[in-house]
Amino acid sequence: MSYTVALSFEDGVTRFVDCSPDETVAEASYRSRINIPLDCRDGACGTCKAWCASGTYDGGDYIEDALDDDEAEQGYVLPCQMMPHSDLVLQITGTSEAAKTGPAAHSGAISEVTRYSPSTVGFSVELDDRDELAFLPGQYVNIGVPGTDLARSYSFSSGPADKTVSFLVRITEGGAMSEYLRESAQPGDRLELTGPLGSFYLRDLTRPVVMLAGGTGLAPILSMLQRLADGGTGGQPLHLLYGVTTDQDLVELAAIEQFAATVPGLTWDYCVADESSTAPNKGYVTSLLDGDRLNGGDVDVYLCGPPAMVDAVREHFRTTGTQPANFHYEKFQVAAEAAS
Repeated sequence: MSYTVALSFEDGVTRFVDCSPDETVAEASYRSRINIPLDCRDGACGTCKAWCASGTYDGGDYIEDALDDDEAEQGYVLPCQMMPHSDLVLQITGTSEAAKTGPAAHSGAISEVTRYSPSTVGFSVELDDRDELAFLPGQYVNIGVPGTDLARSYSFSSGPADKTVSFLVRITEGGAMSEYLRESAQPGDRLELTGPLGSFYLRDLTRPVVMLAGGTGLAPILSMLQRLADGGTGGQPLHLLYGVTTDQDLVELAAIEQFAATVPGLTWDYCVADESSTAPNKGYVTSLLDGDRLNGGDVDVYLCGPPAMVDAVREHFRTTGTQPANFHYEKFQVAAEAAS
């Protein structure tokens, strides 16, 4: 028996190692040729100190100079001493380059292309080495644009256990990947992926959760919901708010409905900014983000959307005086807009 340990580095790279219950995380990392910071190996120096974002473990033996009680209470650990009791996610001090590793490369073929509307395309990839790609729900990969030397970043919309990996893409005029997906992408096309990457991922649920998605920022939220459908919510309530600009931007409503039927405690709503929309709610997600949903601040918020949406939600928290216990967010910007 072994557990999976995700090592999340400061530069956004995540590598996964298998660790047995009687093996330290440092031993498992070095066995996988990932050189996390390490010096004494016996819990005396604190060089390897990391923060455990998820999972349970035996912290091992160490001296207070290396890790004091307050730090241990906050979730800090010494990988040279800790042994897993479950799958773990560790935030490692240092970059992947310093650890003499980096994002993994994967190849595969497109298995399906779904052109939802002029604004949104979804596609799935069957990887040659699917068993070798582990990721945390919410993370992304860089995908090479066929026929170019360009790459674009897309969050998984599929769950970590799904056989194929899937993505949602907003179509923008002049965008390299947009033009490819809109005009010529078809099953069988080969793609190169690099990752996983990113610090936006689902943590253990310890309090109520609010998930906010703007446009194709729905993708990582769908990945999180799939993970919760597979593994449970621990009895915590969840509420999803999905906002888009126009009616044609609304996608995967049936998938959300299915999650609402299978994930205990999940409720959801959506809104469209366009005043001519036929949606029941018009406006922005902040109009639906009331005090009851925020549970007096005892709530974890996950948000993926464009920069303006992230900034508006942060301002909403400030003006209402209700700050969530944890606010995890990912800003995305299409390449064409970033270039301009």
